[in-house]
Formats: sequence, C-alpha cells, structure tokens
Amino acid sequence: MLKGIIKRLVQTDDDVAGLVLRLMLAVVFFPHGAQKVMGWFGGPGFAGQIQAFQQYLGIPPVLGVLAILAEFLGPIALVAGLVTRIAALGIMTNMVVAVFLIHLKFGFFMNWFGKQAGEGFEYHLLAIAIALALIIKGGGRWSLDRLLAKRLS
Repeated sequence: MLKGIIKRLVQTDDDVAGLVLRLMLAVVFFPHGAQKVMGWFGGPGFAGQIQAFQQYLGIPPVLGVLAILAEFLGPIALVAGLVTRIAALGIMTNMVVAVFLIHLKFGFFMNWFGKQAGEGFEYHLLAIAIALALIIKGGGRWSLDRLLAKRLS
C-alpha cells in the first residue's frame, strides 16, 4: 500500500515541460528562501523572518517554519526533481496565503510605477499556476521522481 502511494506521488513522464517548469520555479523561489533562512540577498535570516511573520502577520512560529522550509527546501527539491509534487504544493500554499494575507488588497497589478501602497497578486497567480501544473504532471524529464517511479515498477 505504501509503495503504491509513493509510486503515485513520484509518477511522471519524460516531458521536457515539467523540467522547464520545475527549474524556473526553483530559480525564482530559491533566493526568497535563502533570504529567509540564511539572510542572503538582504533578507532577515531565520530568526528575523519568524519574528516578522509573528509580529506583522500573526503567523504562529510552527506555520512560519513550514513556510520558510517550503521556500528554501522546495526549490532544492525541484532542481533535483525529488518529491516534485510536495515541493510544488508547499510553494503554491505559500503563494495562496500571501495573496490573501497581503496582496489581495492592492489589486491585480504589481506596483510597476511605485504609485500603489503595495504589490498586487499577478506574480503570485503565475507561481500558483506553475506549481499546480507540477502537482498535476510531476517533475518530468531528468527528475529523481521519474527514476524512483521506474524502480518501484
């Protein structure tokens, strides 16, 4: 039974689109995760991010840790194509939460000209769509998921 669940989780085809989608999502999200975990790219680091989540958004520490891990470990897993669906689900969840907690009130469009009080949610919709495609299709070509699925057959 467990083998069957794992097999369905990692099952994917040799589609190059899955490869492209997972690499692009990883490239976009790894810097955000590195900001939150390591303080790279001007980020607050782990403790600072947990504190900011609590103070400004009311997010409990356990959920903050999960969000940070999704943005840091998720892209690493996506590059390898390992548990692609889980990594994509974590990133998608973060984006849905970000839309509803922060960006929805600023409307659809990003703040291209600095005239809005904040950023809209158009970018988030693209990330959600990419993550959803990966959840549906899997990691595609050159993924460890594909290799695992073959071994479980």
